[in-house]
Amino acid sequence: MILPPDNVRQDPNAMTSTQVPADDKGLMTTGAGNPVTNNQTSQTAGYYGPVLLQDFHLIDKTARFDRERIPERVFPDFIHTQKRDPRDNCHNPDMKWDFWAQVPESIHQVMILFSNRGTPDGYRFMHGFSSHTLALVKENGDFVYVKWHFRTNQGIKNLTAQKAAELEGTDADYATRDLFDAIEKGNYPSWTAYIQVFTQEEAMKLKYNPFDITKVVSKKDFPLHEVGRLVLDRNPENYFVETEQAAFSPSHMVPGIAPSPDRMLQGRLFSYPDTHRHRLGANYLQLPINSPLNPVKNHQRDGFMCINNGGRLPNYEPNTLGGPHDSRDHVDSINLELGGRVGHHGYEVTEDDFDQPRALYHLLSAKEQQDLVDNFANDLGSAQLRIQRNFVPVLKRVDSELGKRVEDALKKMNQDY
Repeated sequence: MILPPDNVRQDPNAMTSTQVPADDKGLMTTGAGNPVTNNQTSQTAGYYGPVLLQDFHLIDKTARFDRERIPERVFPDFIHTQKRDPRDNCHNPDMKWDFWAQVPESIHQVMILFSNRGTPDGYRFMHGFSSHTLALVKENGDFVYVKWHFRTNQGIKNLTAQKAAELEGTDADYATRDLFDAIEKGNYPSWTAYIQVFTQEEAMKLKYNPFDITKVVSKKDFPLHEVGRLVLDRNPENYFVETEQAAFSPSHMVPGIAPSPDRMLQGRLFSYPDTHRHRLGANYLQLPINSPLNPVKNHQRDGFMCINNGGRLPNYEPNTLGGPHDSRDHVDSINLELGGRVGHHGYEVTEDDFDQPRALYHLLSAKEQQDLVDNFANDLGSAQLRIQRNFVPVLKRVDSELGKRVEDALKKMNQDY
């Protein structure tokens, strides 16, 4: 038996490396104990380049996070703030407001969430958007970037926070039941599909990063082009089989659609299938709800719940014994020239990050602005005063009036503010 040195085992109550006290503020490390160079930005090939597979911390962090819960679909830091406190397992408002105050570039989405748009009157009465920039690519590799929009044909209907809270207590399944009943009655909800189109050259001329999911692309500069219609015309016969086992993934793209260098998208290309493999098993694509319409031919074998295992064909390639081979003429990526330096290219918050949320605030009616102020104050007011004071300046950078109105509301709620 090999024992550790005396200076390590002399204290039987000494903590191991996995028992670091909760208030420790030392340097961050990987699970293997190596220093983490940058926890906020992934390694990319230049500022606009794609994420690199060599970024072990990103892959390890994402893969570990994919396995934290069963069977939830989960994401790292931001989603942690929306979950329960690791100490008492209760929802803690400090977590989300502390995080949002530290990443003010998120304020546009936060404002949408806390406006009445954040509580639609059911799924039928809301638009859908592609957070990510994607690409449409030709057979020769030429491409354009696109943003997808799905605009409801039922019209927009929102709830106030008060009505949403009331429904949460009296009918938590309100939105799901509304959608199910409409389809069951033959009142099929539909959305018209549009795309915004811009070239690589146009993307590089924008004042902001076109692959930043906190930004929207101007419809004035890049108008919507109608391309189709999405109709929901059937309810699932069994919720678990057709919904709970469904495994959507941004990496499952039909030929002609390709990813952009969007960093969040690049991470999701790995994270979604990885989560499905953890949640449903390595052969999740063999489940009827997930299986493709076209025949599957490859050399992947075995694993739990394997239904189609390739028969007697060899499980390697190249070979001289038969079986599928690759399609070298198939285009699955864009002709994007890269010449950037590999590294952690950080993001600096500038006044440009507040232009679009400011425009959103001014677009709201007087009542909608008041609802936004009330919603902010009522939720933010449950966080610690220190965190409240950290977040209000973010609102003031959006609009001084908005920040002042929320601050005044917080002062009325707490004399110690």
